Amino acid sequence: MSYETIVLDQRDSVARITLDRPDRLNSFTRQMHGELAAALDEAADSRVIILTGAGRGFCAGQDLNDRAVAPGEAVDLGETVEQSWNPLIRRLASMPQPVIARVNGVAAGAGANIALACDIVVAARSARFIQSFSALGLIPDSGGSWHLPRLVGQARALGLALTGEPLPADKAAEWGLIWKAVDDAELDAEVDAIAGKLAGLPPLGLAAIKGIIRTTGERTLDQELDLQRDEMRRLGFTEDYREGVAAFLAKRTARFVGR
Repeated sequence: MSYETIVLDQRDSVARITLDRPDRLNSFTRQMHGELAAALDEAADSRVIILTGAGRGFCAGQDLNDRAVAPGEAVDLGETVEQSWNPLIRRLASMPQPVIARVNGVAAGAGANIALACDIVVAARSARFIQSFSALGLIPDSGGSWHLPRLVGQARALGLALTGEPLPADKAAEWGLIWKAVDDAELDAEVDAIAGKLAGLPPLGLAAIKGIIRTTGERTLDQELDLQRDEMRRLGFTEDYREGVAAFLAKRTARFVGR
């Protein structure tokens, strides 16, 4: 299908989705939410998904002009969260493919938290992560209040959320908020290298790694050990495991098919 607010490029088992409203720092409208959901459907067969933004920013969150509020008039923000933001965050977390956030510039508000919902976040050194909710009397939605304390601890999460102070990419990497920060000129090469590597690995194994790590907080150690046993049993019977072992012993490149 054709898109007006995003760009979808699929090649070599990698789907790159670019938020494409650079004049508005790629802030979200209802239309963009719908088009991104459709693009994720279209990319369902890709082995890796890259999410990034056009122009000088990654994403500035919600476009406030999309839900203009007249003086003295209220708006149900909970409806927007329930219908648009929550489904997106849940989908990024639950889809089997690894999702890489390529943060090319400012990531603010829900835009920052979309990045944190991805599996691997690579940011340009010039990028900034901003929890801009407190200035509007709001809370870090789009998973922000869940991801922040788990990634950086309560003290840093509160500091970021209460003050809205921009966090430079280098410090975000140092704190463990993101995977890594790289020089701006190296961003594409780094993201493409990671995506290429992941696209060549066994997709069933990657999906299992993503699933077990994302849900590990729900289980005790005994439950985790039992699940590890069950997953190793399941994966050990796959064609991809047999191919991986055969390729290793033959010193050749493995060809994984996802079975």
